[in-house]
Amino acid sequence: MRSLLFSLLLLLLGARCFGAIEITTTTLPNGTVGTAYSAVVKASGGCTPYKWVISSGAIPPGITAKASSTTTSLNFRGTPTRAGTYSFTVRVTGCGGGASHVAYKVVIQKTANHVVDLSWKASTSSDIAGYNVYRSPDGATWRKINASLIASTLYLDSTVSNGSTYYYAATAVDIYRHESRKTAAVKVIVP
Repeated sequence: MRSLLFSLLLLLLGARCFGAIEITTTTLPNGTVGTAYSAVVKASGGCTPYKWVISSGAIPPGITAKASSTTTSLNFRGTPTRAGTYSFTVRVTGCGGGASHVAYKVVIQKTANHVVDLSWKASTSSDIAGYNVYRSPDGATWRKINASLIASTLYLDSTVSNGSTYYYAATAVDIYRHESRKTAAVKVIVP
């Protein structure tokens, strides 16, 4: 009986570890020289820990790629230092040996050519100190883009890149520094 249970356990563990692994992120945002860049490549399936590598090509100078603490994503962060078109392939391997790879192309432009003009309705609360604006390349991974609270309900984002899609949401912050939930996201496609 004990060996049957042990065999069943090994079978279950083996099935979990040898499942298919897949990179679920299909595109990455473009960037601009001298402007902070952030992107995430996610994977699922197989078993962790995952091992990530740039298997061919090169990421833009000034950008680093580092696996998340859970190893289920590869985070790209930094400030691009040189304009150009960068093609590279990301490969992820699960602990059971399964692998997946996706090719990406990221354009880093010298200067921003477009500005996104944002506006939203003012909060009806009487104790609002200001607003924050958040931007996301995928509608899931958000980053605050204003350096300090915004006093008005207008914001110009001049850090966008050509040929990119962004999602925006705003929050209200009261005088006690309590922040509201994000507004519904708005999708913007920069030509």
